[in-house]
Amino acid sequence: MGPAVPTITVAEFEAIPFTVNCSVVYDEGEHLLVGASPGNGYFTRDRVAALLTWARRRFDSVDVVYADREVDTMLVALGYSPDRARRRANKDIRALHRRILQGIELSGSDARCTALSEFEGDPTYVSLRSDVERAMLDDPEFTGVCERTIRRFLLPRSGGTEPTAEQVDAGMRYLARELPFFLDTPAILGVGSSVSCYHVEMPLTELLLTREHGLRAVASQAYATVRPLPDQGVR
Repeated sequence: MGPAVPTITVAEFEAIPFTVNCSVVYDEGEHLLVGASPGNGYFTRDRVAALLTWARRRFDSVDVVYADREVDTMLVALGYSPDRARRRANKDIRALHRRILQGIELSGSDARCTALSEFEGDPTYVSLRSDVERAMLDDPEFTGVCERTIRRFLLPRSGGTEPTAEQVDAGMRYLARELPFFLDTPAILGVGSSVSCYHVEMPLTELLLTREHGLRAVASQAYATVRPLPDQGVR
């Protein structure tokens, strides 16, 4: 067991850095990355506004990056027809984008809002994504954790039915697009250090932030679980 990792509580949110190094990067306060996913009721306008209000007091800059690729693929994996999945994905993506922009405006933040697809022409992002896709093929430990992550997402949404190979493959493609920001956000966005945050702990976090070999996060990349404190009334 290493040194205890502190829980940082500020205003109406608590931040729990995953490792001691994550605490160091968090304390630097240079950059926060908020990852947002469509079809997720967590990201309401008011919650985004509250989170950004909290973040602007703690970090020099903030980016909100939202998923907009492979969303329809995941919906097909959940049982939607391709046509219905495409319509539902477009609707959910537009709604999420709108709520993020409204949250930014309400908070008075200068946070940037960017769709994940906008990085597809960025050489650093493309290179990191290639590293992820290669590890999914060649690194059994990494692949196993990815598959467990996907199963954890799909099982409660499929009535406990074990995901098919096609469903797992869809999930792997979705993950491959997001994971570069768990590895080296500073290189992608041109900041010195960065904390990626989400409101629940991601199963891949431990592997990418603590392993000593294979695909892993750079030292300037941190992860923290950031979530509203109870009884804050944030909706």
